[in-house]
Amino acid sequence: MSIRIAPSILSANFAALGEDIRTVEEAGAHLLHVDVMDGHFVPNITIGPPVVKSIRKATKLPLDVHLMISDPDKYIPAFVDAGANMLTVHAEATVHLDRTLNFIRSHNVGAGVSINPATPLVAVEHALGLADMVLIMSVNPGFGGQKFIPYTLEKIRQARQIIESRNYRCIIEVDGGINTDNLPDVITAGAQVLVAGTAIFHAPDPARKIKEMLEIAAPLGYHAKYV
Repeated sequence: MSIRIAPSILSANFAALGEDIRTVEEAGAHLLHVDVMDGHFVPNITIGPPVVKSIRKATKLPLDVHLMISDPDKYIPAFVDAGANMLTVHAEATVHLDRTLNFIRSHNVGAGVSINPATPLVAVEHALGLADMVLIMSVNPGFGGQKFIPYTLEKIRQARQIIESRNYRCIIEVDGGINTDNLPDVITAGAQVLVAGTAIFHAPDPARKIKEMLEIAAPLGYHAKYV
């Protein structure tokens, strides 16, 4: 199966969000990455369930909702009702990760767990068998347009080794500073879902940028065997 490209709407034009979503959908994007920030867990505020509900009406693509918020359990039902297909919570933001992942699963949507760049993989190692996806942040969350942190490549490799050695079905997503220059390294390390915001939506031709990413990813797609 192919590597999946997930445009992050954080970098889209919110005054023309529906148009931007149609552009990336028609260009071959596999899902939409929706960054939810609360101004508490991260130093920025973005969107909530009402906007997710509007996005759900504007696209057939799966909505990959990334909850960069404190106390995520409180808001999981609202985002499920709004139309999320995958809900990802931060290990750093929840005290009882096992309980939270099971709570997400009980709503019949995908359950993901994310870790910040400086958080060691061991913090979520025992949850990988429960999660549908692990999101490895390759920048510090909160803002778009940051540069990829190189040492996160090793965390991707470690995650791939654990998942394969234990025959888990958990897939690896990477978010932060992804562009055509580092795409091969990230995929070779083991990533299967690639989140890109600035690289796509700030490009002169976002549709062409997605196609370029897909062309680069195609010969490396063997890493996506669990997608």
